[in-house]
Amino acid sequence: MNIEALRYAQAVSRTKSFSAAARAYGVTQPALSNGVARLEDELGVKLFDRSPRGVRPTAHGAQTLLLIDQVLSALDNLVAETRRLAFPVTDTIRMGVSPIIGADLVARAFQAARTLKRPRDLVLREADLDPLSVDLREGRLDIVLVPAVPGMPTLRHRVIAREPVVVVDPAASRDENPVELKAVADAAFILGPSTCGLTTFTTDLFRGHDLPLLTYPGEAASFRAVDEWAAMGLGAALLPRSKITHEHTSCRPLLQAGEPVEIAYEAVWDCETPLGADLDEFVMALTEAGEVPPAPGDTAP
Repeated sequence: MNIEALRYAQAVSRTKSFSAAARAYGVTQPALSNGVARLEDELGVKLFDRSPRGVRPTAHGAQTLLLIDQVLSALDNLVAETRRLAFPVTDTIRMGVSPIIGADLVARAFQAARTLKRPRDLVLREADLDPLSVDLREGRLDIVLVPAVPGMPTLRHRVIAREPVVVVDPAASRDENPVELKAVADAAFILGPSTCGLTTFTTDLFRGHDLPLLTYPGEAASFRAVDEWAAMGLGAALLPRSKITHEHTSCRPLLQAGEPVEIAYEAVWDCETPLGADLDEFVMALTEAGEVPPAPGDTAP
C-alpha cells in the first residue's frame, strides 16, 4: 500500500478540498486525485463525495479515514522514536507563535514544557503564518502555534485551544446579544492579510455556509488594525473574543444555527526530527492543560 496515497487522503480530509490539499502538499491536483482513486480501488471503499458544498467523507470513508489517521500516527511515532534514540536532542524547544495567539496560551506552553519527563526551555519567535511555515519546514523552528486554518498538511497537527468569535458592527445599534452569522452577512467586513490566519478563517466561515462575504475596500495590516478600524466605524469585523481591545458600539457573540462560532488554535510540528517524540509529549501536555480533547481529524502527518 502506498503511504503517500494515505497522506493524500488525510490531506483531503483536513482541507475538505482536492485542490487545496494538492496546493498545500506541493503536488498537482491530478496527481493527488489519482493517488486517492488508486487507494480507493485498493481498499474497495469510496472515501469522498464531491458536491457544490465541497468534499465530504462518505459514511464508510469517515470510518476508514479514522483508521488511516491511526496508521499514519503510529508510523510517525515509530520514526520519531527511532530518531530520538539515534540522535541527541537539545534542552530547548524553539516555538513560533502567530500574533493572534494570546499570552495565556503562550504561558500554558511554558508550563507544559516544564512538566515534561525531560523539562525544557522555550525560545519564542512571533511571526505571521508564511515565515513560521518556512522556518518550521527548514528546521529553524521545532513547533508553531497558529490558527487552525488549512495548510501544512504534511506535518503533525493538534488543536490545543478554542475561543468564541464576536462580531463588531458599528452600523448596528448598541447590542451585546448573540447574533446569527446569516444576520450579519449584509455588513462590509474589514479584512487583513491572509498571513495572520484571521482573514482565511473569516473567508472560510462565510464560504462554508454559502453566504456572500462583503468586504471593506481597504486592507488592514493586522488583526489589531482590524479592531481599531472597526472602532473607527470603517466596517464590521470578526475577531476572537480575547483580541477585542477597543470599545465598540456593537460587539456580539457570533452564532451559527444556535451554536457559538469558535476559532481553533493548533500546534504544528514535524515528528520526523530527533525532537519529534518530545514534541508529541509537549503537545499532549499543552492540550491537557487547556482541557481540549483531541477530535477526529485534529492530527495530520
